[in-house]
Order: sequence, then C-alpha cells, then structure tokens
Amino acid sequence: MSLPLKHDHHGGEERHVAQANVSAEEVGVVKQQETYAYDESRKIGITGAVFLILNKMIGTGIFSTPSGIFQSTGSVGVALMLWVIGGILTFCGMSVFLEFGLAIPRSGGEKNYLERAYKHPKYLASCVLASQMVLLGFSSGNALAFGRYVLFASGSSSPDGWVARGIGIAGATFAVGIHAITPKWGIRLFNVLGVFKVVVLLFIVFSGFAALAGRRRVPDPHNFDNAFRIEDGEGYGNGGAYGYATALLRIVYSYKGWENANYVVGELKNPRKTLAIAAPIAIGGVTILYVLANVAYFAAIPKTELATSEVIVAGVFFRNVFGNSAAARALPAFVAISNLGNVLAVSFAHARLNQELAKEGLLPLSRFWASNKPFNAPAAALFLHWIVTVIVLVAPPAGPAYNFITDMYTQGGAWINAFVGIGLLYLQWNKKENWTSPWHTYFPITIIYVLANFFLCIVPFIPPTTSWTADGYPYYVFPIVVIGVLLLGVVYWGFWTKFLPAIGGYKVVAERTYDQEGHEVIRYRKVSTKHGRSGPID
Repeated sequence: MSLPLKHDHHGGEERHVAQANVSAEEVGVVKQQETYAYDESRKIGITGAVFLILNKMIGTGIFSTPSGIFQSTGSVGVALMLWVIGGILTFCGMSVFLEFGLAIPRSGGEKNYLERAYKHPKYLASCVLASQMVLLGFSSGNALAFGRYVLFASGSSSPDGWVARGIGIAGATFAVGIHAITPKWGIRLFNVLGVFKVVVLLFIVFSGFAALAGRRRVPDPHNFDNAFRIEDGEGYGNGGAYGYATALLRIVYSYKGWENANYVVGELKNPRKTLAIAAPIAIGGVTILYVLANVAYFAAIPKTELATSEVIVAGVFFRNVFGNSAAARALPAFVAISNLGNVLAVSFAHARLNQELAKEGLLPLSRFWASNKPFNAPAAALFLHWIVTVIVLVAPPAGPAYNFITDMYTQGGAWINAFVGIGLLYLQWNKKENWTSPWHTYFPITIIYVLANFFLCIVPFIPPTTSWTADGYPYYVFPIVVIGVLLLGVVYWGFWTKFLPAIGGYKVVAERTYDQEGHEVIRYRKVSTKHGRSGPID
C-alpha cells in the first residue's frame, strides 16, 4: 500500500513525512528531521563549541608531533611551510564541513554527509564509515602522549614503554567514566581544560620569543640559518614525497578537531549560528598559535635533539629554556593535563557518533550500543570507544608507537574526507539534487581539499627513497591497515545487505521513528520477500 507523502526541500534534503500509519515495507519514510540529545538547558552554546573544538585541536599534536615532522622533512623551513599549509587545508575542510553541517544540522557528522551524497549502493557509505569510525576513531595517540608526559614530569629516565601505555589506559578510562556517569561535569571539565590548554600553548609561544632573544639554558642552535637546507643521515626522512606525506599527516593530526562540533550538532543551541561563529574563531586562533609554537621549538632545541625527542618535544623545550628548575619539571605535567583534556573531547564526540551508528542498526548489538542507560548518557557507546582505544594501545610491540598510531588514525580520516569533498562537488553541480545550504564553499576550495586528502591517502604506499621508517615499522604497514579497515566495511555491507538477505529471504529497509524522550531512532529492519508473505520478520 502506498501512502501520500509530503516533500519538504529544506537544508538541501528531500524529506518524506508520512501522512498515516506506515507499514514496515515502506522504505525511506522519514519524519521531521530533528535530534534531541539533551534538553535546551544542557545544550552547548557558542563558547562551549569554541572550547569543544579547541580541546580536540590543542592536544597531543602540537606538543608531540613537531619532532616527527622535522624528522620526516629534515628541513626547518619546509617544516614551517607545511604547518602553514596545514592551516590552509584546515580552513578548506572547515568550509566543506560547514556547508554540510549547516544544511544538515543533526548529530553524526560525516555519516549524514556521505548518506546525502552517496545514496547508491544503499547503505554502503554508512557501513564503510562505521568501520572507519569505530575501528580507527580511537583516543590511543592522545592517551599514549598523556602517559609519556606524566612519566617525563615525574623524572623518569625512560618515559616510554608499557608503563606509559598503562597510564594512557588509566587516562582514557577516566575520560570515558566521567562522560558516562556525569555528562554535565564532563562537558564542564573539557571547557575548563580548553582555557588551560590555550594558556599552556601561549606560554610556549612567549617562552619561544624569550629563547629567540637569548634567554635559554643551551647555546643558540642556529636553526634558522640556511633554514631550507635538508638534513641527511640516520634518523631523517630526507624529504621526498613519502617524507612530506607523513609530515603532513602528522600536521593534519595536530589540526584535527575543527570538525568536532559537527559530530554533535544536535546538542548545539541554534546550530547554524553556533557553528558559523565558533568554528572560524577556534581554527583561526589555533593556526596562529601553532605556527608560533613551532618557531619557539626551533628557537630552543638543536636539530639533532629535536629529531630524536619524539613525543616529549614540549618537555625538551621546557628543559632547554628553564634548565632543571621546578618550572621545567612542572610544565610537562601541565602538558599532560592538556592532553587529558584532548582525550575527554575525543571520547565525547566519537562516542556520540558511535551511538548514532548504533541507532541506525549498523553495528552488531545495536540496541545495546545505542542505549542511554543508566545516566542518560551514551555509556555503552563510550565503552565501545574505550575498548578500541585500549586494543590499539596494547597491540603494537613494545617500543615507540606514537607516530604509527597517529598516522593510522589520520589516514583513515583522510579517505573519508576526500569522499566527503567529492560528495559536495556532486551535490553542488547536480541540479537534480536541489542542494541548498546557508554556507557556500567555492569550487577551488573543495578541489584543494579533495586533492590534498588523496595525496595523504596514496603517497604513503610509495616506498621512501631511504631506509627511514617511522617508529621502526615498515613504511607500508599503516596504510595497509587503514585500507583493510575500509574494506572490512565493504565486506560487512555485502554480508549484511546481500548475503544474509539472500539466504534468509528478506530485504533490509530503513525506518525512522522516535523514542519516548524525543530521540530520533533510525532502524534497518528485515522485511520478508518470500512469496505469499510480507511485513517485518525481525
């Protein structure tokens, strides 16, 4: 039986609103699109959204990746240029995501955007994204950096290894626990740490100015003399396509977080206004601070020491500027606290995205992962995020693993971002899609964003010109792991929507409803296709 449907072209989406009771055989029957995660008093305003983005962006990256970036490029000048390029790419990505986010103001981020752009094959984009988000959307890199900085601040002579990973697991457990039990206090805590992280980063910047003026405990490293000379020898990537790609991957990792508010649009007050104001403020400020912070590092740390300092580059900077004073020992502890704030922000955003995927029935045991019990918070989805984070922390062999973990995390996101950009181009150029948005991204900006992400996806498969590898792992390991995760999503899609329905005599259809609290619930149901039988069978 077919029923009359209203068509509401709003925000670039064609929405179908049922006029009567709908049987489970109706596919794509959608009620008015709204998502309620909290009541209005608990929603996030402009200030909260700025801090949410700041908390995700200013984390382990700027305090830990500059060593690996310089190691990859072997050049001070090239490294600084790549940081500027990273800021430009971040603005391009912000524009792409704002156009989607303001047109589709619902929690879920890329899930909503890919579903809007890639409608066929049905559910394929959602399955691939679910695999990437669940298996690669971890907090492991941030947690590991937290553990290493805690050890460095305590005076450990070897701030690495299993002890650092254990401390990282403890930090991730704390972050997940506070969001699951007292979500209000979880939000308040990362708001406070958002201010704290900016203060720490500003302190590094101003300390760098002092180092440039000669106020440091080590001789002038002269890093800005012949700044574009490429260092060679053991431990350097000597530039080249592979070195530049891995360096840019780590820079993108440091900037990641600009899209964070898009994941929780349903929990923002007036999302169109909030995103349009909060995202540019946060990204513009962070870009300036990042470039100045790198100038500070180069002003105080000799090249050989910078290339080998790994995760604790900020700790080495404090030691070179302040010597063995109490300040030099206390400041790494502040960086550790800053990193903990990043774990809090990542857990907050990714758990809600996991919950959105579970609400749609995309995950095994979806009803469990979608639950808000017992504290009206996504405790089960937070637990899923915690499981993956812990596995990634303990799976790599003993030894340095930070660069390997962050490269894997960032490249998975690069594949998704590339297809988000292509999807936007398709929607803008295909008039039949009736795409509209309060924000418009110009064609060259989207093209730059797409090409940059494909560069990050493809170049890591090209062998480097030297034997240099990050953290001792073969160059091809992390991109192959990422491809494997994405292909796992394709396999899951085929198994879930093709193989099982074929042998079970049913088809998978989408059904959107609401629970008693007003949460939008999108379920994929099994509808019989056997002769003489119709209706739901699940």
